[in-house]
Amino acid sequence: MPLSRFTLRQFEAFVTVAETLSFTEAGNRMGLTPSAVSQLVVELENSLGLRLFDRSTRKVELSGPGRELLSSAEAVLRYAGLAEIAAEDLRNQAAGMIRVAAPQVIAGMMLPRIIEPYAKRHPKVVVAIRDAAVERLVDVVATGEVDLSIGPDRPHGDDVERLPLFDSPWVLWCAPEHGLAGKPVVEWEDLRGLPMVAAGRDHERSVARMRSNLPEEERITPSQVVDHISTALGIAAVGPAVTLSPAYVGILARRLGLVMKRIVEPESIRQVCLYRSTRRALSPAAEGFAKHLTDWIEANVGEFDSA
Repeated sequence: MPLSRFTLRQFEAFVTVAETLSFTEAGNRMGLTPSAVSQLVVELENSLGLRLFDRSTRKVELSGPGRELLSSAEAVLRYAGLAEIAAEDLRNQAAGMIRVAAPQVIAGMMLPRIIEPYAKRHPKVVVAIRDAAVERLVDVVATGEVDLSIGPDRPHGDDVERLPLFDSPWVLWCAPEHGLAGKPVVEWEDLRGLPMVAAGRDHERSVARMRSNLPEEERITPSQVVDHISTALGIAAVGPAVTLSPAYVGILARRLGLVMKRIVEPESIRQVCLYRSTRRALSPAAEGFAKHLTDWIEANVGEFDSA
């Protein structure tokens, strides 16, 4: 028997009459006339091929089949009510799962602080953080592995949109006793010949591109490449190697006691962006979180990117 032959309104009429044993009282509860309630019950009985009530001029009683069906009908209405609440939560951006990818420092030290106030306002929304290398930030959005990603600027195609969030200058991190720590100004030529560790292939390529118009012997070339920025910062913390990164990693670097030096002549800037798909619409919850994220960063980015 196809479910399309039943309606929730018919089940509601059946359950309400079963509770009140009165078509008149059931009509009052449902905002219908007694005859309209009776018609809904008759339609359900005809669809089921069962008599649900024993009726007389003086009383209404559940029939044997009616008593057997009542708990199932109540369950249908209960689950329909839960579905309605879930749909309302989704419409109001109050429920759902949001997957957000970010590189190590943003994933571990920035996103949790962004999520905390959002989670308090939307306790039914789960924001899942996924660690991702900078090189993967666009791909994981394009393939649908995550809803959003946040991190340094990357090339992207028509299937991904890049929304700038803030600019972060490339800076030098070194141990306090390093020779560059006391210099008031650090220039690119000061870095030639220094042991330098880069974090990941993206950083390696970015550092290699800096001053790439100069003769090869004057370019900045990393002497070591590691997978994670935390490793690069840890190596720099004990010297003599230094590392370059966007200034936003300062939230981790300063905890390791590193000294930050801006590099001038010229200054190089990295843009931190939010990535989202142009092919798939975000869920209401993800749309709401994207708005919260951009507003939070606008209000608090100085705490992470003070250079």
